[in-house]
Amino acid sequence: MDEAARHKWNRAAAAYDRFATRAAERRWADYKRALFGNMSGRILFLAVGTGIDIAFFPPGQQIVGIDISEKMLERAKPRAAAYDGALELRQMDVHELDFPAARFDQIYTSCTFCSVSRPVEALKRLRRALRPGGELRMFEHTGSRWFPFNPMLHAMNPITRRLGPEVNRPTVENVRAAGFRVYRVVNHYLDIVKSIEAGND
Repeated sequence: MDEAARHKWNRAAAAYDRFATRAAERRWADYKRALFGNMSGRILFLAVGTGIDIAFFPPGQQIVGIDISEKMLERAKPRAAAYDGALELRQMDVHELDFPAARFDQIYTSCTFCSVSRPVEALKRLRRALRPGGELRMFEHTGSRWFPFNPMLHAMNPITRRLGPEVNRPTVENVRAAGFRVYRVVNHYLDIVKSIEAGND
């Protein structure tokens, strides 16, 4: 397990819900609800955190939510218990996924790959856990190709990395590099906040 990442997110757990403000969640709620509304089959939700995204899950699903931080998961437990479906929480590092190959029909992420230490390697692990023809659906913030945001995000990244996320990740390119076929990218705010849909073809 990546102990540095575990300790970083354990430290962030107590203040995480305040950091992910209600205003921000309201802003992205419709986009998340639309993306997560396509859940079906056996689902893996990566980096469930304190469980703030559980409110956007459709009812009646079979979901395994994992996170590297036990303190995040502790805060997620009441939200998971209130979910109208089967939602299992497990502590796990995405780089060391403890699932058999082709276990899941769909994998979801939400503002996750700004923080994974080895993103392409992690995405390859997810692809192994996804059945052939399965779907990867992501709500992420990424780097930008547009001026002046591109140099601004690169300049900010050394500071934001210490707090938790990186802000200049080329996540769409990383998804392709891991062997997925990207078939839809929808920008929600400039080219920074987006939904990514890909397949394990």
